[in-house]
Amino acid sequence: MSQPDPQIERQILQQQVLFYQRLTEEEKIRFEEKLRSFLQKVRITGVGTVIDDTDKIFVAAGAIIPIFAFKDWEYRNIHEVLLYPDSFNEEYRIGGPGRDTLGMVGNGPMQNVMILSRHDLRNGFLNHTGKSNTAIHEFVHLVDKTDGDTDGLPEVLISHQYALPWLKKIHQEIQLIKSGDSDINVYGATNEAEFLAVVAEYFFSQPQLMKQKHPVLFDMLEQIFMPPTNAVSK
Repeated sequence: MSQPDPQIERQILQQQVLFYQRLTEEEKIRFEEKLRSFLQKVRITGVGTVIDDTDKIFVAAGAIIPIFAFKDWEYRNIHEVLLYPDSFNEEYRIGGPGRDTLGMVGNGPMQNVMILSRHDLRNGFLNHTGKSNTAIHEFVHLVDKTDGDTDGLPEVLISHQYALPWLKKIHQEIQLIKSGDSDINVYGATNEAEFLAVVAEYFFSQPQLMKQKHPVLFDMLEQIFMPPTNAVSK
């Protein structure tokens, strides 16, 4: 599979990926290495749309951002990402009714495949004031699924002593969303798994805003996704 030119890659990351912009030069080099490793192992295919280097870089960035703090992490439950031109339905169709799905981690015959709306993939990175990022959302689901259950409790990242406090916080925040007392996307109140994916989007896209509005939640997400550097690599 063709790789983006390194100079173009760095230019796109520097201009469009806010997470990358906040890294030190040493961290940027490590991010680029992980991005290239991902693109060597995971095929990215356009379905009904022509994709380019920007799309490949955005998909890979969405994969790397949630697990960047874990130096030895490699995805073992995905081999292809399909990019549809826009939203689709639960039967993976881009025409007809019910086309409200922006991203999906496949099951059954679609196991180890992810589907993303190309339009929303790009919007997640190009809109620098938003709190949503479809690629990050779906890759967080993939991380959550690593322990066998997509349940909002990614055991590969959460230490045992933090599991119960995290679940308690999820349920508290879901109630605030349902009562209209939260700026977190209402889709996060669907269930525990969607809550994790939605708040991860917020955490990585607008960290300063989340820290201001949700300091306790921010600290818990930081412990999950960005533990101290002396933590054991997972």
